[in-house]
Amino acid sequence: MKLDARRAAAFLRDPGDCRVVVLFGEDTGLIRERAQALTRLVAGALDDPFRVVELAREDLARLPDEAASLSLTGGRRVVRMREATDAATEAVKAALAGPGQALVVLEAPGLASRSRLRTAVEGAADGVAIGCYPDEGRSLEETIRTSLTDAGVTAEPEALSWLAGQLGADRAATRQELEKLALYAGPGGRVDLAAAMASIGDMAGLSLDDALFAATAGEVARADRALELAIAEGANAVGVLRATLMHLQRLHRARLAVDAGQSPAEAARSARPPVFFRRVDPFARALGRWPEASLRAAMTAVAEAERGCKRTGAPDGAICRHMVLTLARQAASRASAAGRR
Repeated sequence: MKLDARRAAAFLRDPGDCRVVVLFGEDTGLIRERAQALTRLVAGALDDPFRVVELAREDLARLPDEAASLSLTGGRRVVRMREATDAATEAVKAALAGPGQALVVLEAPGLASRSRLRTAVEGAADGVAIGCYPDEGRSLEETIRTSLTDAGVTAEPEALSWLAGQLGADRAATRQELEKLALYAGPGGRVDLAAAMASIGDMAGLSLDDALFAATAGEVARADRALELAIAEGANAVGVLRATLMHLQRLHRARLAVDAGQSPAEAARSARPPVFFRRVDPFARALGRWPEASLRAAMTAVAEAERGCKRTGAPDGAICRHMVLTLARQAASRASAAGRR
């Protein structure tokens, strides 16, 4: 089944007899946070060698057996897989049809709404799918307020409003910045606007999505900073390039809509998957800077870069960074050329 936000909160406190949960959506930090919370809840720790196993994509064939295995020390096991895709569908079906009570936790950012994996899990009696999207509006303000309160810090309304405008793109980055702010204020401290602005740096709230939207909009420096943060938070080169390809594919579909008569703003608002409202403007700017043929060429280049990363001894980090910044420079060059006309 698919759970809404209210029911998801209850599930995360007690997953019951659920055997497979897939965490999908745009907020990779929230996906990771929820996966870790479920692992701790069920197995008692993230690194128990008898009760927690992490599988790579190339280990898919092991998933049904791991889901059916019992812990040598007793207790329920957790089988985790990061960056899960539709390729895991048959293995997940086999795990659901087989024996065992282990909880399979699949982290699947960017999974499409009609994904075969989501369909299989949502249709299973003991499967759960949970969307993980960036906080916004009152939800974001409540997250900020709660995090600061838990740290013994309060925020003035003006500071809270400003923070809500800076944070929220990624839950992990938001938590990190709020922890820094709480340390700045000290136990029992009160955060005013000046303190918030002094503590929250230029990289606050940046994520992999920020890097990709900035790159295709031609914002080279911002793309570089956001990519650096995403990598520091655990993004790997192949994952970055796959996310880049998905972003370009969404941009390409919207570009076709523009070529068919829609305005860039209309195409951005009607894009699928939906564009987070804070990113509609850079997405629309990108549509004005990327002709359809250039997007096709860029997608081919990204796919080739991913193949390059998989070659033995390849400097995958350098390949990934070069690819994203090349896109940013291409977009900036087109913007500059348009401004000279």
